[in-house]
Amino acid sequence: MGRVNALAPNDPNDPPSGHGRPADADGPLAAFMALRTPEGTALLDELRSYDPAQELATATRLRRTHPAPLVSAALGQARLRQRAVAKFGAEDAYRMFFTPNGVEQATRTSVATHRARRFVAAGGVRSVADLCCGIGGDAIALARAGISVLAVDRDPLTAEVARANAAALGLDGLIEVRCADVTEIDTSPYDAVFVDPARRGGRGRIFDPEAYSPPLSWATGAALGAPRAALKIAPGIPHEAIPARAEAEWISDGGDVKEAVLWFGEGFAPGSYRATVLPADATLWSAAPLPAPPVGPVGRYLYEPDGAVIRAHLVADIVARCDGRLIDETIAYVTSDEPYDSPYTAGYEITDRLPFSMKRLKALLRERKVGVLTVKKRGSAVEPEELRRRMKLQGPNSATVFLTRVAGAPTMLIGHPVTGRPTPPKMP
Repeated sequence: MGRVNALAPNDPNDPPSGHGRPADADGPLAAFMALRTPEGTALLDELRSYDPAQELATATRLRRTHPAPLVSAALGQARLRQRAVAKFGAEDAYRMFFTPNGVEQATRTSVATHRARRFVAAGGVRSVADLCCGIGGDAIALARAGISVLAVDRDPLTAEVARANAAALGLDGLIEVRCADVTEIDTSPYDAVFVDPARRGGRGRIFDPEAYSPPLSWATGAALGAPRAALKIAPGIPHEAIPARAEAEWISDGGDVKEAVLWFGEGFAPGSYRATVLPADATLWSAAPLPAPPVGPVGRYLYEPDGAVIRAHLVADIVARCDGRLIDETIAYVTSDEPYDSPYTAGYEITDRLPFSMKRLKALLRERKVGVLTVKKRGSAVEPEELRRRMKLQGPNSATVFLTRVAGAPTMLIGHPVTGRPTPPKMP
């Protein structure tokens, strides 16, 4: 879920959890509370389908009958709701409330639901302390799974938004929101802990786990102190930074790697690696790091492993499953001579293999009347848009070109997607 700095210095003007209002009546918290009045609710309902391109005209019209600050807040919230549809779906997004950071950093519903199901599957999890809860997306998924949640965030506005979202979705009976420093929360009464440290600062993404807020070391300590725990981290975390007592899971949704999660406690497997692919809900799992896969010549088929599989270092599992090999020891492209259908890969039938040459590629595409070209690359410095521009594509046909290395040599592989893939049984 979207998070704010959980360890920000205390502001003496901050209201206590769930009570009071900031001294500045025109501040963001006051503006948000105005949206929850009957007038604000009606205004948001009216703006559900508004066109952002017509915002000036819409604002001018609404200010004739509503206070300007309320109109401004409602228009901003309407924009955020439209953006949130991609993560939460229209039914929830248009009932919920958001902050700009909340939309940007929010866990999409499919991923939060998967995580909640894993807590349930672990057994005995009836309550969870959600530390750094953001606007409440993970708390919502946990509550919908039947789990009682304490949702904690340091920022008063963010906590109020989380509280409003629990109420809007009819889950306030299962979600208690508390505005507090997460490091001061006693989590001992809860069956499990979920921690989502802030991984963004004033200059953008934070790559050093000890610069998270709270730091990874603190979050790990909190996780180890609970019967069961999940710790959300950036998917690019080095494997050597993963605690030995954690099960590490990388999750992708729709082909994009969304996050990594470290699982601790009963029901999870320390030292193991897992790649979960949504919406197929398919999982690869290994109890320990896999040996390096073999390398060999390009066969008839090329397989592009899902990013979660690559991040989890489970490409060797794909190689074994398709009786294949890597095209280069440093490139995560798998090749084989037989078709292999799986939610863990995108498959392509290769028709041509050429040494890298813009001139030769242009001639081949012209000969085959290719007007639509998909460019994929690994191990190449060529920019796809620049390549398409130089090809001057024309024609009714389509093709895919891979700019990569084969046995260390810059190479172009041309082919087309192979469709149709049954879902294999889930791994442990």
